[in-house]
Amino acid sequence: MPEPHELLLRVRYSETDQMRIVHHASYLIYMEEGRTALMRALGFPYEGVERSGFAMAVRKVDLRYRVAARYGDQIVVRTWVERFRGASIQYRCEIARESDQEVVATGSAEVACLRLEDFAPTPLPEDIRAALERYLAG
Repeated sequence: MPEPHELLLRVRYSETDQMRIVHHASYLIYMEEGRTALMRALGFPYEGVERSGFAMAVRKVDLRYRVAARYGDQIVVRTWVERFRGASIQYRCEIARESDQEVVATGSAEVACLRLEDFAPTPLPEDIRAALERYLAG
């Protein structure tokens, strides 16, 4: 499996509940930030994908909470592509506190490639497929 892409984030107050613990929905945002950062690192920033006429829509997400992250914590979002198929990409994610590297959540997300003109599923563009193949080859 290839090395994960790492993204450092600081937990903002708006991402927490009254107890200053990260709200469960915020982890979905962290996972999305990780996915888009990985694709940017591979040469495909999301805005460029959209300019090319495509979108990546979440089809399925799985998330397991392990321990609490809190307001002010620096977290590391580790993201990697597990696999891809004709029109979809399967990502894995691990979120850890930077200070002690304790994993606070793990998850996965599957995204489908859509044509923006009609939101119909479409095969991944060849340049993205080629980049993903190189990435998975290590």
